[in-house]
Amino acid sequence: MNLLTKIKKGVPKPLESLFSLIETFFTTMLIASMVFTYFLRVTTINGSSMEKTLLPGDMVVMTAFCNHPKQGDIIVFDADESVTMNEEGELVKGRGMNIKLVKRVIACAGQTVDFNFEKGIVYVDGEEFKESYRNGLTHTDEGAFTGHYPVTVPDGYVFVMGDNRINSRDSRSSEVGFVSVDNINGKLLFLINPFERAGWLK
Repeated sequence: MNLLTKIKKGVPKPLESLFSLIETFFTTMLIASMVFTYFLRVTTINGSSMEKTLLPGDMVVMTAFCNHPKQGDIIVFDADESVTMNEEGELVKGRGMNIKLVKRVIACAGQTVDFNFEKGIVYVDGEEFKESYRNGLTHTDEGAFTGHYPVTVPDGYVFVMGDNRINSRDSRSSEVGFVSVDNINGKLLFLINPFERAGWLK
């Protein structure tokens, strides 16, 4: 028997109803606090690399972890290291940007990524990758895998890009390259502010 239950005994009906409301309120707040402590986070978007899906200043709800990212997921990750390829096609780890980035997963482990930079087309597993969310064509090669495309994403990594292709430092860049799943902080789920654009992220 908790404290509120003890207090409710012997009090008039209106007060008993009030105590029930208070108990429900605090229980709800406790559950919400636990959810946002262990499972969800609220974060604010900085930068323009995910326009028009996400704009600077947007507030979003994200998961507190993302152990199994899927193609199309929008993720937050620590860009503390770059993972690219040398002339022999071997993976090389280097210094990253030392910031958190928000990007979309284009390909997961075992999938192959290729580009026609002249036409701005992305290919995944040999097929043109349809992207309704994309803002601009993919014309720029930022040096991560120049001369090595098509590249196959290694185990434990993903290939990511920003939706705003003309202004995004992502897996095409020698400062990012493949992103380790261990460096992913979470998956973005829901846009909460501004209210007029609120909704599930796709």
